[in-house]
Amino acid sequence: MKLVNDMTVWFLKRRFERIEQFMKYPVETQQRIFSELIETARYTEFGSRYNFGQIRSVKEFQDQVPVSTYEDLYPYIERVLKGEPNVMWPSPIEWFSKSSGTTNARSKYLPVSPEALEECHYEGGKDMMTLLINNRPDTQVFDGKGLSIGGTLHANPFDDYTQIGDVSAVIMQNLPSWAEFMRTPPLEVALMDHWESKLEKMASICSQENVTSILGVPTWTIVLLDQILELTGKKNMLEVWPDFEVFVHGAVSFEPYRDLFMTKYFPSDQVLYLETYSASEGFFAIQDDVNRVGEMLLMLDYGIFYEFIPVEEVGKKHPKALLLHEVEVGKNYAMVISTNAGLWRYLIGDTVKFTSVYPFRVKVSGRTKHFINAFGEEVIVENADHAIKVAAQKTDCLVANYTAGPVYMGDGSRGSHEWIIEFTKAPENEQEFSHALDEALREVNSDYDAKRYKDMALLPPVIHFVPAGTFYSWMGKRKKLGGQNKVPRLSNDREYLDDLLGDIPSANS
Repeated sequence: MKLVNDMTVWFLKRRFERIEQFMKYPVETQQRIFSELIETARYTEFGSRYNFGQIRSVKEFQDQVPVSTYEDLYPYIERVLKGEPNVMWPSPIEWFSKSSGTTNARSKYLPVSPEALEECHYEGGKDMMTLLINNRPDTQVFDGKGLSIGGTLHANPFDDYTQIGDVSAVIMQNLPSWAEFMRTPPLEVALMDHWESKLEKMASICSQENVTSILGVPTWTIVLLDQILELTGKKNMLEVWPDFEVFVHGAVSFEPYRDLFMTKYFPSDQVLYLETYSASEGFFAIQDDVNRVGEMLLMLDYGIFYEFIPVEEVGKKHPKALLLHEVEVGKNYAMVISTNAGLWRYLIGDTVKFTSVYPFRVKVSGRTKHFINAFGEEVIVENADHAIKVAAQKTDCLVANYTAGPVYMGDGSRGSHEWIIEFTKAPENEQEFSHALDEALREVNSDYDAKRYKDMALLPPVIHFVPAGTFYSWMGKRKKLGGQNKVPRLSNDREYLDDLLGDIPSANS
């Protein structure tokens, strides 16, 4: 396999010149992408409706085309689902990615064009490894297998000629044979529908392979790793895979899980952790420097044109959208994308902060709908992840999962936040953990601190310390098991809290 590793490294190293090019000319790169998108889609129905043929500048594009949510674009997407051609994008659409729907009660179906597969998702996968090589030139990661947890595929109920599935499943199904050779488990296992059976087979197969990398969501990777440890009787994963080099993670913040991976699963400073930012809609950013934890390089030449709306503008009829050269470091922006799959000025639902410009690096700060602001405290996921991490470090514990929401003010009673937290290693003193969490939130969020001042508006948080497996069982009940599904971290209502608390006997006593 050494020859395979050396050839792959040589090939991928050549790609770094292209990355350096858009880092050096980011604004020009995005202008080129914009022009290509508009020109390609000018004769689609969407392009005709919004006069793409007459658009000569980004400002004209912004003036003519509204910012859209999924619900706004769904009438077009539904027609594509039913097989109608040339609606939003001229290329035939044979695949649709199904989102987890964490910001919406119903699933979302998003078109995946041939261009999106080749120029976005596959480019992202190659560049992910290119940037790994740039950080570790002597890597031997291609001497072994890359493990990835796939989703599932189903026939499109609207059109017999197309398929629907998690974006990971769509990508795996279309991988070239050479890429399939380098990964595990086999495709027929990776795309199995029944999650528990899939995990069992994956654990059996992958425990026998020389796995050197994993690409996955931390929460579901933990479930698989625990199953492998139970099956093999080993103390940690390096006893199973001694040549393991890198865990490429995404979809949820890694901060609540970092200590768990570094102590329980891969207790070695030789193991790298590389963050990516991708979704059903596209591949957006990759951590280009392993020392810049939480910061990712925005990938600007994947057929995606970016705009950024200040969070205070979100919800307005005509929100002000900024281009790359207009953004500021440290400010919260809702991300808007126009893509080579025909999503136009699509409000993806994520919020990001720029950590640097030239080159443009971002960190995911939360969701436009995942926050708690019942009392003017404006707590976002980034705040919650930080507080969880600080509290866990102060009380020597390891958090596996959590969710939180408001306790509304009643007749003469003050409000608070209610948390449900599952631990891999529980704190010895629950009260100490609760206090540390509250204090960390107060330090990182001045609005929360103001509401907590002398308990005037908000009382201390109410925390339910729940047994291992609680969230897994709950996600299973909701039919949300699988790598593309995420536990909702924060909610501005009690939908998730009340549903989850209803499954916990101690919470009802």
